[in-house]
Amino acid sequence: MTARAGGAERQEDPSSEVLGRAAEAFGLLAAPARLHIVWLLAEGESDVTGLAERVGGALPAVSQHLSKLKLAGLVRARREGRRQVYYVDDPDIVTVVRLMVGQLTERAGQDAAPVRRLRGTGA
Repeated sequence: MTARAGGAERQEDPSSEVLGRAAEAFGLLAAPARLHIVWLLAEGESDVTGLAERVGGALPAVSQHLSKLKLAGLVRARREGRRQVYYVDDPDIVTVVRLMVGQLTERAGQDAAPVRRLRGTGA
């Protein structure tokens, strides 16, 4: 590790393989429906029918999204009787999704807040 200005250390640059895998994961999460699915699964397990109802998508489309997320290793599934139950098994994915969505939600709330005028400034 090398020192950065101000005394803070910086990490080594990630390998191109790691950057490639991260880009693939972010690419998969770039679709609003898939991001919504991961968000919901971060809150708890669900089957495809429950996810389709909450996402507001057609069952085949949600099933396709889940297949892509599963192939990428972002979600997992287990069988319960005749149905597949999906879940996020990676706490880092949950952290990234919650952080990003939470920050954007907070910013959207701030953007929608009325602008207050400062007293006595004429502004």
